[in-house]
Amino acid sequence: MIQIYHNPRCGKSRTCLAFMDQANQEYEIIPYLTETPTFGDLKVLLQKLDLEPLQLVRTKEKIWIENYKGKTLSNDEIIQSMVDNPILIERPIVIKDGKAIIGRDLDLVASFLD
Repeated sequence: MIQIYHNPRCGKSRTCLAFMDQANQEYEIIPYLTETPTFGDLKVLLQKLDLEPLQLVRTKEKIWIENYKGKTLSNDEIIQSMVDNPILIERPIVIKDGKAIIGRDLDLVASFLD
């Protein structure tokens, strides 16, 4: 089953869901803002994405700028910042067959689903 980390207030995230519906893909929504992923969940997700923690952070978010920007943080500290502030997690994230992508580009999502 395809899973999607989704923020209903994000246009890219809503567009990704609409794309999945048009492609007749079944998926499970992970409402990560209300069901915050654990530290362990994010470590696994980062492995599926094949990304470093900072690559998953929305560095233009006010919370990041005010609390973390310019600081030297370990990968574990960056992951913890996302656990503490899930709004910092890039979205949408599409997970399928043990792999994941950030689904902001629908062409990338389409090729990922093939």
